[in-house]
Amino acid sequence: MIVPGNRLMFFTAAALPVAAAATFIPEAVPIAAVLFGLLTLAAGVDSFLAIGSLRDIKVQLPEIIRLSKDREGAIPFIIENPTSQPLVLRLGLPFPQEITPQTENLQVILPEESVRSQVAWPCRPTARGAFHLAACHLEGASPLGFWLARTRIPLRSEIRVYPNLSTEKRQMAALFLNRGSFGTHTQRVVGQGRDFEKLRDYVQGDSYDQIHWKATAKRGHPVTKVFQIERTQEVYVAIDHSRLSTQPAGNETVLERFLASSLVLGLAAERQGDHFGLLAFSDRIGRFLRASNGRNHYNACRDALYTLKTEAVNPSFEEIAAFIRIRLRKRALIIFLTSLTDPVLAEQFTKNIELISRQHLVLTAVVQTGQTAPLFQGDPARNLDDLYRHLGGHLAWQHLRELARELQHHGSKLLQFPHERLSAQLVAEYMAIKQRQIL
Repeated sequence: MIVPGNRLMFFTAAALPVAAAATFIPEAVPIAAVLFGLLTLAAGVDSFLAIGSLRDIKVQLPEIIRLSKDREGAIPFIIENPTSQPLVLRLGLPFPQEITPQTENLQVILPEESVRSQVAWPCRPTARGAFHLAACHLEGASPLGFWLARTRIPLRSEIRVYPNLSTEKRQMAALFLNRGSFGTHTQRVVGQGRDFEKLRDYVQGDSYDQIHWKATAKRGHPVTKVFQIERTQEVYVAIDHSRLSTQPAGNETVLERFLASSLVLGLAAERQGDHFGLLAFSDRIGRFLRASNGRNHYNACRDALYTLKTEAVNPSFEEIAAFIRIRLRKRALIIFLTSLTDPVLAEQFTKNIELISRQHLVLTAVVQTGQTAPLFQGDPARNLDDLYRHLGGHLAWQHLRELARELQHHGSKLLQFPHERLSAQLVAEYMAIKQRQIL
């Protein structure tokens, strides 16, 4: 496809006065005919050359482009120019609404004798999810500049926008800062550890509960069991993405805070040498990744969460409790990220959490929004609507306190965190559990 260029329109406009003069001056008719003939010939030859000027140009994008929400990024291009002739191209991409490019179109100068050129298009994603680029539009000038050749090149590229963890990492810079052995401090570990290491002969002073009676009977002399500190444990995060996860938490939703905190906790577990797993549920089990470690496993967890959306249904705590009882045999730390402001859902959660707290260590974290807070905390009420809103938030806060006491009787712990401190507090609680060897 070709369209008229600015140069063609300029020369056409310049020739119009000559044509107007030829209507009044007969001697100017041959001059006007020659000018228009030359212009028509040049435009015709140039249009013929323009049709095939972009035929050999190829544009390649990576199959998967990874970006972070609300962070500056770039989409890399590779443009192939087999002719090795200098070209000036204008690129256009049908960006999705959730990705804001720095410019509407990108001008690219392909240097001479360069077959492959790399180009980056700056952009900024504003939403998490998966987006697809199906085509790229090119525009280039003809050799004489009278025409603009345009073409459409099909593409198959996916843009994956992940949660933004920069804020959480800044809050826990000391945890993620790799200093080697510098700046380390000794840390007291409570308990003897329950990982069996070896058997050895009995030494005076060993406790009777450490004697291995079967080995003692077999060998004919006392044998003692030796334990080591439990290093590798399993940590699971169960994310509730049902209807209540759309509640506001600052400038984002509760679900966005859940996802960012889960990935940060996965990084912390990786640093501690533990295995990290994921569960996502609403009225059914949506996604499940068994606990493991390593960079590939963390990438798999990130890929499992970046497309997670809120579902307008009630959570099924019966389903998640039965799933955990059947699939997770080894004792693990299970952290529920959910909302329990609804009394009916809170009652269902309490009834079902007892089934898994007998085998696993269960920790429940809820986001303390601005409406869920004690009375007289925060800004004072300025009108009657603010007063009722504060009273409702106080009742919700009191309900969560009573629920925490009830869950404590079942061996579970309920914690309320401000949304901006959710990641840091979860990691701190996890580190405290590691230190005390509660798991």
